[in-house]
Amino acid sequence: MTTVEPTPLLQVSDLTVSFRSESGAVNAVRGVSYTVQAGETLAIVGESGSGKSVSSLAVMGLLPASATVTGLIRFKGQDLLSLNDKRLSKLRGSGISMVFQDPLSALTPVYTIGDQIAEAVRIHQHVTKAQAAERAVELLDVVGIPNPKLRAAAFPHEFSGGMRQRAMIAMAIANDPDLIIADEPTTALDVTIQAQILEVLKKAKEVTNAATVLITHDLGVVAGFADRVMVMYAGKAVEAATVDDIFYAPRMPYTMGLLGSIPRMDVEEKQPLIPIEGTPPSLLNLPAGCPFAPRCPIVVEQCRTIEPSLDPTDRSEHFAACHRSLEIGQRNWKPADVYARPVIPQDAIAAIPREDRPVVLELEDLHRSFPIRKGTVIRRTVGAVRAVDGVSLEVREGETLGLVGESGCGKTTTIMEIMNLLKPEQGRIVVLGNDTNGLSADSRRRMRRDISIVFQDPMASLDPRMPIGDILAEPMWVQKYSNAKIRERTGELLKMVGLSPEHASRYPAEFSGGQRQRIGIARALALDPKLVVLDEPVSALDVSIQAGVINLLDELKARMGLSYLFVAHDLSVVRHIADRVAVMYLGRVVEVGTSKDIFDRPSHPYTQALLSAIPLPDPEKERSRERILLRGDLPSPSDIPSGCRFSSRCFVFAEQLDAEQRNKCKEQDPGLYPMADGHHAACHFATVREVV
Repeated sequence: MTTVEPTPLLQVSDLTVSFRSESGAVNAVRGVSYTVQAGETLAIVGESGSGKSVSSLAVMGLLPASATVTGLIRFKGQDLLSLNDKRLSKLRGSGISMVFQDPLSALTPVYTIGDQIAEAVRIHQHVTKAQAAERAVELLDVVGIPNPKLRAAAFPHEFSGGMRQRAMIAMAIANDPDLIIADEPTTALDVTIQAQILEVLKKAKEVTNAATVLITHDLGVVAGFADRVMVMYAGKAVEAATVDDIFYAPRMPYTMGLLGSIPRMDVEEKQPLIPIEGTPPSLLNLPAGCPFAPRCPIVVEQCRTIEPSLDPTDRSEHFAACHRSLEIGQRNWKPADVYARPVIPQDAIAAIPREDRPVVLELEDLHRSFPIRKGTVIRRTVGAVRAVDGVSLEVREGETLGLVGESGCGKTTTIMEIMNLLKPEQGRIVVLGNDTNGLSADSRRRMRRDISIVFQDPMASLDPRMPIGDILAEPMWVQKYSNAKIRERTGELLKMVGLSPEHASRYPAEFSGGQRQRIGIARALALDPKLVVLDEPVSALDVSIQAGVINLLDELKARMGLSYLFVAHDLSVVRHIADRVAVMYLGRVVEVGTSKDIFDRPSHPYTQALLSAIPLPDPEKERSRERILLRGDLPSPSDIPSGCRFSSRCFVFAEQLDAEQRNKCKEQDPGLYPMADGHHAACHFATVREVV
């Protein structure tokens, strides 16, 4: 009996997209082909600029007029490239819908959320205004928005980031589409909100039975969500297979590099990450041969002259664009076999017991609030935002303290209070044994040599009008270094972070994102500081670039005896780099301990929820994990609940406590109870729980 292959829901064949520019044609997508079956999830992954989003916008017909699109795009047998905008508009939102990366930009700020969802319903369905409004409330309820009837009347700016993304998903499923394209739907979201959004997308898929195209650079998300994966590089598909084959049997060195560069929460023994050296090529004038050849560790002469096509490998339904893919399969090479793992020097300070090392930074009962004022002519204070509400921490010499928590928990306010080196509103800040309360202006200036900061966005923190030599020299000018010393030190700094001294005359725009972050790190090290504050230093970088920056931070710490205060929302990165971890929630530290304590023996329900939300780049583990999904959003710091501030979202409070225990949580604010040596948790009923 002959098996008839089902007709694909979406068929993309030899898709090319180019953009006109003053320098010539930019070939953003080069001959991409793939299919999506009904109910299937295809993940498209790759670094920034690989063509992922452009290919999906071509399917939606949303590219600008400057784009030239050729090839074939069939949806349910209909050629989309032959349709005019009017006919495409009828299809968008009904047959195909899209969830955009930035919901705040995608939602209209002057219309309520309910009106915008209702509009999407009325455009494609013959219903009354009242029926559309009722349907909008139903959809908000489906995606887990609390009090949907009340929230439907709110405007986008009144929603948190996670709630806005849920509203976008509600709009996307409003007309039961056959295909949902989700373009980086969880980027820049906290892990707890990301877990909620992924559950909502899974629920949306169940409700509508829609196929999904997920565009992302987060391989952990892919592992637990996708059926098949297509890896893109330089505008082309370079590997395509089932999700298990991509993770357990990759056949393309680029894919292997992506997998090797991911910091993993489930790996106990710390090893240097495997970065992919170099940067993606310009799509303006691609050289002959394989575009990945300049970065590939197993390149051969054939790779430099002939670009490989996407051909079958030794595994069924597995395709790779690599001249050596069959050899990779025969030798069963893993990422560590293809890429040399960097060697990080031994950290001599780490061998000294922690209690014998001096304290570099100490916070004691730190508070910072911001007044809420109303009125125009007569301004009056009506409340206060308690951003930091009694934080106590310490960082010792040669130590990395990871500070983690959701957006709005007070992490950034804490580090800004430290960097100001001023008398705090309440409490104490002691830097290198000096209480900031009593510093003179001259003492404060001298102390800034010993403490520096690396910001999240390297492009925003580097002056685009200054060459990087001047950017690195600026802190030395302030501290009155001689010109000769500045010139010598500038070259040293560039070499230290893996750049050439000849680059000093270039401007920030001439560097890649990873190189700009290295420049930011070099600037922070200009004055030989003893403490470096790192504010989300790798969150804006592709995973392959991120690995190199993390290795650099580890190397500099070992060589220079630095101490780090590392602020991040990516707990996999924190697991890799931090010696100790402090978890913040609503202005307070709710758990603190060694990295092993926090990740292997989490005791506070909030920490347990954070860890369970982290996606693992392992399909088998992801399929078998049980997630702890937090209810609702972070309460407002201007209206902090009495008693335990986490109780309104706590799964232990909701599911495991009796009435008397709940009353204790509601009425008594828990302090940090000792769980073990150096491990404390602010919970009346703290219990160790395995989450990985």
